[in-house]
Amino acid sequence: MGSNNESDVVGSTVLGYPRIGPNRELKRAVERYWAGRTDRAELAETAAKLRRDTWRELRGAGLHTVPSNTFSYYDQVLDTAALFGALPERFTRLGLDDLGTYFAAARGVQDAPALEMTKWFDTNYHYLVPELQPETTFSVTGSKPIDEYREARADGIETRPVLVGPVTFLALAKPAAGAPPEFRTIDLLDSLVAAYADLLGRLRDEGVEWVQLDEPAFAADRTPAELDALARAYAALGGIEHRPKILVAGYFGRLGDALGVLARSPVDALAVDLVTDPSTVDAVAAEGALRDKEVVAGVVDGRNVWRVDVDAALAKAATLLGTAAKVSVGSSCSLLHVPYDVDAEADLDERLKGWLSFAKQKVAEVVLLGTALAEGIEAVADGVAAARAATKSRNEARDLRDSRVRARLDALRPSHTERPDYARRAAAQRSSLGLPALPSTTIGSFPQTSDVRKARAAFRAGRTDEAQYAAAMRDEIERVVRLQEDLGLDVLVHGEPERNDMVQYFAEQLDGFAATHTGWVQSYGSRCVRPPILYGDVSRPEPMTVEWARYAQGLTERPVKGMLTGPVTILAWSFVRDDQPLGETAGQVALAIRDEVHDLESAGIRIIQVDEPALRELLPLREAEHQAYFDWAVRAFRLATSGVADSTQIHTHMCYSEFGDILPAIEAIDADVTSIEAARSHMEVLGDLGKSGFARGVGPGVYDIHSPRVPDVEEISELLTTALGAVPADRIWVNPDCGLKTRGYAEVEPALRNLVAATARVRSTLPS
Repeated sequence: MGSNNESDVVGSTVLGYPRIGPNRELKRAVERYWAGRTDRAELAETAAKLRRDTWRELRGAGLHTVPSNTFSYYDQVLDTAALFGALPERFTRLGLDDLGTYFAAARGVQDAPALEMTKWFDTNYHYLVPELQPETTFSVTGSKPIDEYREARADGIETRPVLVGPVTFLALAKPAAGAPPEFRTIDLLDSLVAAYADLLGRLRDEGVEWVQLDEPAFAADRTPAELDALARAYAALGGIEHRPKILVAGYFGRLGDALGVLARSPVDALAVDLVTDPSTVDAVAAEGALRDKEVVAGVVDGRNVWRVDVDAALAKAATLLGTAAKVSVGSSCSLLHVPYDVDAEADLDERLKGWLSFAKQKVAEVVLLGTALAEGIEAVADGVAAARAATKSRNEARDLRDSRVRARLDALRPSHTERPDYARRAAAQRSSLGLPALPSTTIGSFPQTSDVRKARAAFRAGRTDEAQYAAAMRDEIERVVRLQEDLGLDVLVHGEPERNDMVQYFAEQLDGFAATHTGWVQSYGSRCVRPPILYGDVSRPEPMTVEWARYAQGLTERPVKGMLTGPVTILAWSFVRDDQPLGETAGQVALAIRDEVHDLESAGIRIIQVDEPALRELLPLREAEHQAYFDWAVRAFRLATSGVADSTQIHTHMCYSEFGDILPAIEAIDADVTSIEAARSHMEVLGDLGKSGFARGVGPGVYDIHSPRVPDVEEISELLTTALGAVPADRIWVNPDCGLKTRGYAEVEPALRNLVAATARVRSTLPS
């Protein structure tokens, strides 16, 4: 595929690459631009350098083809909507320039709420959900893919522009508010395909040889109508005479029936994920229609950080030789989901480091495997030997198993995951807590000020001692508690000033985890996280949060929530060992969290929140695999939260997910109160909860914290009133969508005052 020698039978490529910069350069540049501290030209200069560095690195590594248009200021789905003129009118009528309109759609402005945001399939990356109407028409209104191709070519590098495929784009979109109930976004296929055809022609005019269209939607269950749309789309695009060659990339799982549809279409190449579901190898090998196409064998894991097992990967790729016109070795998906470079980690244990592969190393693995497949292992003997030694070292590391942890798991009984009837618990909690109707609270974190970040950095650097650091954190906790009392919130939090991240904070205190210093991965927009590495059996050496919670509760008569991250989310937002079932690892993490829950209760904490925002994220894309996931995920949460008194109220929090898919699990985890994102989706989740018969406490978010806008009292009151139409008042809590860590106090204080005022207004309308 676009190799230096088209007669080659084997090539190498990756489907995408990280775009935030090795040191989060894009994050800083974008946030300076938002704050007005830099102009568009400086932002564009930073972006251009990041793109140029990426292309040069990938070409220098020896890849046969290099992708372009994988850069984004915020999100690739939003880029696609902007490219084809599909941004809602509430943004286009603001009178902003193109970049201002783009960021308004991503973040919202005071009079135009942002697009809804949700998870990109089963990853922790978030995309912006396009809003479409029956009258939406698509046309090429932008030039981003062409511009970036020109940039690379001017630097002497031929690239393969990458775009979200048309059917996946429509599958991910939602009907806009007010669209007729019979409208389906897939109904717009013909208009969108025509716009893609126009773009393909323009790309060919520029000299583009290949284009990559990503269709990961077909790793999930799809209807016959959607499969028909896939067939029609690629019959049309493949049938264009004047176009680049088309590579369709399907990843995150097996393509199922879509594999045959694409194999029979007139596209030129197909990229398949051979990591997520090993059965894909046999399915692709058996697909006779691929004999006249090229296949990119995704044998290097684009989502986890373990070094490739070269012999297993070569066996998979070799299976496809002779079944396709050409085979290229590739990544299973874009490398967007892993950090840049493991060699930048100076403090990681050397043995562990030798087992790891970040984006830069994965590119090298792809090239190594491609060369080995094309020329034989002897051509890269040293590289293969080093890879085999790393695999052997990890497989033989017996100290990764803790017999005490495993014995404790083996000794568990059903009673360890059970609590008494919810009605009995609710009565005990009403008596113990004495809260008003519509109790108000926040999700957990408060803004992390520069003073807080400086205090934490000084402590980590050894410039202050533990006593000085603890004193600074206690001062911040007291300030946050007093602020919440002044605001009038009913249930308080300590604000989490001591926490860098809701998963990393716990991982740094649990055995079996390692943390990185530079292992940043984009979560959404400018938000980056450093997923810890779960490499061995997990246990809790000592309490992690108890003293902070005890101190906060001692400052006030109002209840203060203990704040923990749940076992499923800790797994979802870490790079997890792949040498045992995920459910087994979840049980180990759950036991560690269970110990913390019991210690919080013993310290006098009457409300304990165990957040599971990633419960939907880990849901398998195929429905046939859902129940097995629910079984271990629900068990893990219940193991973590059971064994407390009836009067101890267990909360959980979930955000930016398609909640309808996990309603059975939300019910089964048996939390007393579940807070959920609902502001951007205008409370639509409550309809699903009502239909499901959900009968526990629920806190539908009334304040979208991912936008800088401040909702007024009227807006929050309307959302609360909508919520009351679906859920009885005695079960509704009032809270923001998510934690406040990423916002500033200039936004947070007025927003929370409006939240409290709206709560009081709506509360006054309730029957006594």
